[in-house]
Amino acid sequence: MGRVVVGVTVTVAVAACAVAAVVVGRRVKSRRKWKKVGNVLKELEEGCDTSVGRLRQVVDAMAVEMHAGLASEGGSKLKMLLTYVDNLPNGCCFRNADRFVSSLSFQRTEKGPYYALHLGGTNFRVTRVHLSGQPSPVLEHEVERQPVPPHLMTSTSEDLFDFIASSLKEFIAKEGDGSNISQDRRELGFTFSFPMKQMSVSSGILIKWTKGFSIVDMVGRDVVACLQEAFVRKGLDVHVAALVNDTVGTLAVGHYHDPDTVAAIVIGTGTNACYLERIDAIIKCQGLLTTSGRMVVNMEWGNFWSSHLPRTPYDIELDAESPNPNDQGFEKMISGMYLGDVVRRVILRMSLESDMLFGPISTKLSTPFVLRTPLMAAMHEDDSPDLIEVARILNDTFEIPDVPLKARKIVVKVCDVVTRRAARLAAAGIVGILKKIGRDGSGGITGGRNRSDVKMKRTVVAIEGGLYSSYTLFREYLHEALNEILGEDIAKHVTLNVTEDGSGIGAALLAASYS
Repeated sequence: MGRVVVGVTVTVAVAACAVAAVVVGRRVKSRRKWKKVGNVLKELEEGCDTSVGRLRQVVDAMAVEMHAGLASEGGSKLKMLLTYVDNLPNGCCFRNADRFVSSLSFQRTEKGPYYALHLGGTNFRVTRVHLSGQPSPVLEHEVERQPVPPHLMTSTSEDLFDFIASSLKEFIAKEGDGSNISQDRRELGFTFSFPMKQMSVSSGILIKWTKGFSIVDMVGRDVVACLQEAFVRKGLDVHVAALVNDTVGTLAVGHYHDPDTVAAIVIGTGTNACYLERIDAIIKCQGLLTTSGRMVVNMEWGNFWSSHLPRTPYDIELDAESPNPNDQGFEKMISGMYLGDVVRRVILRMSLESDMLFGPISTKLSTPFVLRTPLMAAMHEDDSPDLIEVARILNDTFEIPDVPLKARKIVVKVCDVVTRRAARLAAAGIVGILKKIGRDGSGGITGGRNRSDVKMKRTVVAIEGGLYSSYTLFREYLHEALNEILGEDIAKHVTLNVTEDGSGIGAALLAASYS
């Protein structure tokens, strides 16, 4: 009997040891899998490093590329396009802190109704802005949006612009009792968001169509001339006073409200920048004269590139699979079109390394751009204790249910790393512009002076786009980086002002300036 008891005891002990071994083995295996995920995260953090030293290298590279792009055509990744805009609108006078500031650069004061058309994709907008000639923080305006019928996107230039002219005529007819359609000539700004070579402030040659348009007879023609001809056919007495892109429009709105505005940044789905440059610094157009001695330059900064940019394997992969590889490198690292997909690629890599994160890999994880940046931002800014919003978005977007809290926290961290890099690089780009025009406290691109020797002017940068205005953490990281790069003594002289609807209101304001 004793031997039986001993035998049973030994058997139980062996079984217990076996169970314990299995449990320990599973724990070890689990730890190894989580460690793999941790290693992926660590590699991402190291690859996205944006130390102040590195950011200052990006600043210097941006300023140098700007200089090269102004020196010769094709001399830089930055196109540095001339806009022929040298007369920015102003609202007469403006309140700054406890004082009024008057614009000394441009002395005219705009008054009356002005119009804008924006053709930028499958929709177009008509805008009317009412200017009173008096300073006002709010501009009275009306906007009407319409889809472009799909068949017109591949028809003829005459069909497309006749449709636009007819829509403008209907918009004008709604004013008052509709009897004013034949009144005095109206001035209009035209925002045309397709590749073109600007020939003057009110003319530009279409280089190529994008965004689904393919109207062959239009390529190589002046887009303003085509629009004016359509106005004549429709009996409209409307003059296109300015042809602009949305970034220049943003600068116009910013300058209208604050004459210390010297640059504008659009950072939303895409990104671009423009700024006021001295005319004698535009070497590739020697002999060009303007009344103000300055001109707005459209940088097309989305195409900026430098070896100092912190590029990861995920960026390389995204670029290679994009419709425009080796193009728009800066845009692919900082704009809303791409941030969500960078995060998706990191999560996919983590899932491939370990099934502890989400379990079996969802096919949705392999679908490019399925995670839009607004959803990524919502996960990043989820402040609930259990990260409920993160779980919901992972389930709805990737069809991954019941994600462990630990995995949700890792996803939030990935969002943070990618967003922080983007915001800090955007800040470096802004300081690069300030350095080029001598507003960063260093004395400009040539340097040579101590910061203490430079008297800083108040400097305003107009900024537009949902990534900045709607994404709180992105905005905070950008401001943090500006302070770090410039130093607090210099940064206090630099203000970022949020503007709205540069492509509409800004174009109408430029029409007022050039009418």
